[in-house]
Amino acid sequence: MQNVESLGKPAQPAVAPARRQALFWRAMEVRVSFIPLPVYLLLAALVVGLYLCNELKTDLPTMVAIIGLGGATCGELGKRLPLVGKMGGAAVVSAFLPSFLVHIGWIPQAVIAPVSSFTKSTNFIYLFVSAVVVGSIFTMDRGLIVKGFAKIFLPLLLGSVLALCAGVAVGLMCGLELRQVLFYVIVPVMGGGLGEGAIPLSVGYGEILGVDSGKILAQLLPVILLGNLCAILVCGALDMLGKRFPRLTGNGRLQLAEQASDGGASQELTVEYDAQTINQVIAAGMCAITLYLAGVLLHALFGLPGPVCMLFLAVALKLGNAVPQKLEVGAHLLFKFFTTCVTYPLLFANSIAVTHWTELTAALHVGNVLTIATTVVVLVLTGFVVARKLGMYPIEAAIVNGCHSGLGGTGDIVILTAANRMQLLPYAQISTRIGGALTVMGALLILANLPPV
Repeated sequence: MQNVESLGKPAQPAVAPARRQALFWRAMEVRVSFIPLPVYLLLAALVVGLYLCNELKTDLPTMVAIIGLGGATCGELGKRLPLVGKMGGAAVVSAFLPSFLVHIGWIPQAVIAPVSSFTKSTNFIYLFVSAVVVGSIFTMDRGLIVKGFAKIFLPLLLGSVLALCAGVAVGLMCGLELRQVLFYVIVPVMGGGLGEGAIPLSVGYGEILGVDSGKILAQLLPVILLGNLCAILVCGALDMLGKRFPRLTGNGRLQLAEQASDGGASQELTVEYDAQTINQVIAAGMCAITLYLAGVLLHALFGLPGPVCMLFLAVALKLGNAVPQKLEVGAHLLFKFFTTCVTYPLLFANSIAVTHWTELTAALHVGNVLTIATTVVVLVLTGFVVARKLGMYPIEAAIVNGCHSGLGGTGDIVILTAANRMQLLPYAQISTRIGGALTVMGALLILANLPPV
């Protein structure tokens, strides 16, 4: 009997490794945003080690580690904030907290410099936009694309006119001059962001008024940043409203007649991950790059906005029945990957490299804040009210209108992330790019024909 007991003892220590392995696997199921907890902790330790050794460089693996950690941390923190977490807190924190930390000196220059250099030199936001636009368009119903794009113009036009009138009224009541509130507050908010809005406006204003365009740009930047923040909060609140009243939302589908298969969960459940599927994901990615470069070339030849050209080329391929079903599956998976894993790192990187906290706070004048908030809210409400009459879901139509006050492509991404409606990015691009271009051209024509002050 004693021999039997002694023979059984060596088997007992094997239980501890099994338990440790089970604990490890359970820990791997815990995620900080999209990163497993053990990997997150190890990656953080390695980045700190590289920082202490002064080895943080702009190479791709190091930058993926840094912005991945930063984006995951900000996204997880934002999701856990009370109330704000349900209104797009993850996007808000990812887009603005890093900028604040840079301002107060909590992010060292050894991190700021390589992240800024990498973000500006690679311009990887366009890779994100290309993948999401192609993924959205290629998985949409062909018959509904034209109807959807045609329908968004009426609420966009009506919303722009009403927002302009309401914003001017509020600005005048707050003591702002008419020219100030119109050309330096409302028009920049609806101008399409920085590259397509604020910069052309500042150059145009400078030439018309005979002043330094750099000084004008410094006035416009905080306004468009604050307008984008208002749109994020309003569209995040719309997501909450959709959860409370499901009949008001298509959960990413703009039109009432659309089926869930256009990028929805029903298609996702039927995907089989095999070698052929991986090949289709790669093919979809190369299609996205091809369309992006085509947009760049058209911009160089004719001056047309590159993202808009890319968007219309993707629509043309879909309408021309040039997208096989297998490629649609690859485009859908590409879309899911970028929206799940790239969004928060992208916002984190842009917050450090592009968003300046002092510029944002400079716009916090009571008259500016009330005018900007009124402009954004009226834009959104107009889309919400007229949606049903045009055969669209009120919340989706309102969010697309809200993107008219977005900070270009980055703004659209933040707004749609806050609203959990990244499927609307093609419509948002139309709202931001074309709506912004028309706003800028109209403002410059009007200002050029006004008598000098």
